[in-house]
Amino acid sequence: MPKKSSDSPPLEPREFRSPEEIDAATAKLRRRIEELENLDIRAAMVQRTAADEVAQSNVREAIREVFGTNSSEFMEHNYIRIWDGSMHVNMSDGEILQGKERGRVYVIGILKGLIRRLEEKKVDLAGGAAPAPSTYLDRLNLHPRIRDVSRDLFLDGHPWESVFAAAKALVNYVKERSNRYDLDGAPLVRAVFSKNAPILAFNELGDQTDLDEQEGMMHLFEGAVLAIRNPGGHAFPEGPEQRAIEYISFLSLLAYRVQEAKVLRQTR
Repeated sequence: MPKKSSDSPPLEPREFRSPEEIDAATAKLRRRIEELENLDIRAAMVQRTAADEVAQSNVREAIREVFGTNSSEFMEHNYIRIWDGSMHVNMSDGEILQGKERGRVYVIGILKGLIRRLEEKKVDLAGGAAPAPSTYLDRLNLHPRIRDVSRDLFLDGHPWESVFAAAKALVNYVKERSNRYDLDGAPLVRAVFSKNAPILAFNELGDQTDLDEQEGMMHLFEGAVLAIRNPGGHAFPEGPEQRAIEYISFLSLLAYRVQEAKVLRQTR
């Protein structure tokens, strides 16, 4: 069967030519972190100043300006929101405030991860050649959304916390690409990836083989939520670091599939 074409534009990674260019990019992202840290979310809600919406827009635009419109970084974070958690009808002001406060921490973490990536590029430029990867994780070419939240935790000696962080990041990525913030966990991935009117499709859904792949991928995401993310929210499993790396690699694969998936229908 011939390979089916994708509507996604080709990735165009940003090429930095000097340490000074990287310093300017880093400074731009640090300003966005400072803006988020100084954001009075409660006042924005009560007074309806839209300051949180402005800060959110500024983060997206800064990532686009730093890395480029067709970069993997911008494609991954183009829909980033100052929100973390599920949404439901008739949420109280307290629940909304908590979701936005968690979202502030989440977005700051993403920006710090992007800054670390720029700093690594600066070291590479100064040395004239890319250094050998320092860890096995670095050699896996993990999806940036997964790497940014799991790498430091793993290297600091918390392998299973890093697995849980990666699983949460995957779920948040699904929410961002599908715009289904009203769902979470298994109900989220069932709604988004169902072979019956999916929001995100992994293929053209043109024949039974396509439908089988769509359903199979849905079950992989469902398994990731039920077997990895949900247990991690209560107690981290024990096991060798190699097993944690295998889980992280699996979550990275799913994140790449989310990135490649086609949006078939818009949701509110």
